[in-house]
Amino acid sequence: MPPRALEPAGVALVDKPAGPSSFAIVAQIRRVTGADPGHAGTLDPFATGLLLILSGRATRLQPSLVGLDKRYLTEIDLTATTTTGDPEGEILERHDVPAELHLDALRGEVELPVPAASAVKIDGERAYKLHRRGVAVEMPVRRSTVHALDVVARTESTVTLDLRVSSGTYIRSIATALGGHCRTLRRTEVGPFTIDDASAPDDFRLLPESEILARL
Repeated sequence: MPPRALEPAGVALVDKPAGPSSFAIVAQIRRVTGADPGHAGTLDPFATGLLLILSGRATRLQPSLVGLDKRYLTEIDLTATTTTGDPEGEILERHDVPAELHLDALRGEVELPVPAASAVKIDGERAYKLHRRGVAVEMPVRRSTVHALDVVARTESTVTLDLRVSSGTYIRSIATALGGHCRTLRRTEVGPFTIDDASAPDDFRLLPESEILARL
């Protein structure tokens, strides 16, 4: 009989609600399964959508899952930038909505600064912890690939975008580059896995490793 921490094994496709952190969802599933958990990429507390949570022996699949491309749907408020690039930050600047959005500059290979409220380590400490303490640091620039960026809807003050991006791309940085901040953010795909496959955190099921690998 293998150690309890390795079983049950599998991958849960979870539709994260707005509010709790991704780590809170991971902990919730660990309390149910009793197995050691992992994940294939987190979402900010305000964001919703697809989380891949690994359980037990299936945590060995993490290297195959964490680098998969992602797809997001985001509504961007074009009237103000915030300290975090999302609605949880403080307003940095209010301004008129630009007459034209320069979206072509955000397609393909892009270099954007990592948001201050992120899990990137600066001198050994998470950037979001420094941000909470009011410590100003120069954030690194990250190179990403925006495979597709399409306008879904446009109002006088917002634009809704559908984006397919490489792993590690910060949608909040794209919102900031457009002179706004993410009002909402929803992850709809991770590689071949879609939000249609996901369940609420209270109703998850573990897909076997063989099924996950067959879809990669």
